Amino acid sequence: MTKHELMYKIEQILETTHAGILATLDQDGKPCMRWMTPTIVKGRADALFAVTSPDFHKVTQLEAHPDVEWMIQTRALDQIVNLKGKINVLDNPSIRSEVMEYLGKQLTVFWRVNTEKTDFLVLETVIEEATFFRPMKGEKETVRF
Repeated sequence: MTKHELMYKIEQILETTHAGILATLDQDGKPCMRWMTPTIVKGRADALFAVTSPDFHKVTQLEAHPDVEWMIQTRALDQIVNLKGKINVLDNPSIRSEVMEYLGKQLTVFWRVNTEKTDFLVLETVIEEATFFRPMKGEKETVRF
């Protein structure tokens, strides 16, 4: 499987699920996992994007430990993708606008949790490695980026 084929599979999964699990490390090096709403942005290859509030703890966690892992899966759990990479925390109006075009409709929970603020940051995960699983078929393939 090529990087392009894998990115297409990720895009297909996200079009229906609109969710993934992001694993980070806290300041003490302990794992933290949370549901997020990631997206692929066309023209920005080999990256996954999400948004967060500048006030959320994950921002400080990511500044200290940028290595992360994502798990994205179909609702039927017949396709699962684990992505490893490094996150860049971006505070740029242009990228915020671009990512919001892709994610705007799916951020209902984010705005409920972040009611007092309208500001947000973009989390850009630069993918280094991805593993695609088909558990029911016993298939597993890893692609390095």
